[in-house]
Amino acid sequence: MLEDGFGREVTGVRVSLTDRCNFDCVYCHNEGLGDTRGPMAARDHEMSADDVVRFLDIVEGFGVDAVKFTGGEPMLRDDLEEIVRRTPDSMEVSLTTNGTFLPERADALVEAGLDRVNVSQDALDEEAFREVTQSGAYGRVIEGVKAAVEAGLDPVKLNMVLFEETKGYVPEMVDYVAENDGLQLQLIEFMPELVGKPEWAVDIDAVHDWLAGRADRVESREMHDRKRYWVDGGMIEIVDPVGNEEFCANCHRVRVTHEGYLKGCLNRNDDLRSMGEMTRGEIASTFRETVRNRVPYYGEYMIEDGDGGWTVNEEYIDAPADVPIADD
Repeated sequence: MLEDGFGREVTGVRVSLTDRCNFDCVYCHNEGLGDTRGPMAARDHEMSADDVVRFLDIVEGFGVDAVKFTGGEPMLRDDLEEIVRRTPDSMEVSLTTNGTFLPERADALVEAGLDRVNVSQDALDEEAFREVTQSGAYGRVIEGVKAAVEAGLDPVKLNMVLFEETKGYVPEMVDYVAENDGLQLQLIEFMPELVGKPEWAVDIDAVHDWLAGRADRVESREMHDRKRYWVDGGMIEIVDPVGNEEFCANCHRVRVTHEGYLKGCLNRNDDLRSMGEMTRGEIASTFRETVRNRVPYYGEYMIEDGDGGWTVNEEYIDAPADVPIADD
């Protein structure tokens, strides 16, 4: 198991399979890269299935036991089932999707080895959903969630980005997951330093307090020190990295962009390392280097600039150390 300089073991990887998406959500940061979305047709710069599987085979050797496939919309990849099927058996496999393709593909993905799924659903109101996602696919998402549950994916987590446009829909979404077996709710704090629009941010502490007042019990997960609230049998989890020192202190993931760049942190793009034409040995060495160079984020790597924005704290930016690269 690899450990970074702050004592955090890396046990999971988050792999973007494409930057393409059939939605145009107003809050999208595309895995921290900004809005890089392009045409719907597959493009040469996306990692191939072989590239993805080779990387997973390598990091399995470092004790990585979980992978989450993301996008863009990863189900725009026709070879998604193949990638899932070829993922090492030791890894838990999960997927983040907008759900529009699940009605036709949920069963095949489960058969291929998919364990869990997160479906983006920011509101139960069709018009509000359209405004946030710039998509009229509300009905397809509802069908996709149902298909995922029926296919045996457990749990099916609904991802709801929490900002001014959606905060009023939280109570009914909480009731919705409480009333529907197999569903959980993940409230994700809006990240203005990636998207801009600081005026969209909400008071996340007030949401915690409201849920605590309704909850039958409250738990803390080791991953990111996330709080879980159980309300009338439904589970609601808050993902709140902004200004939360404990969040990054308990992060155990490294990311890979759709182009095959290793990325130590969602919010950092100055340390991208392309795996490109690397040998297996070179990928292994670069993975070690990426883990070693991970830095804290909120309050340390990124700091508020006094004008409502964020800037890099230069104290935490060091040139990567030279690492001997081994061949295959």
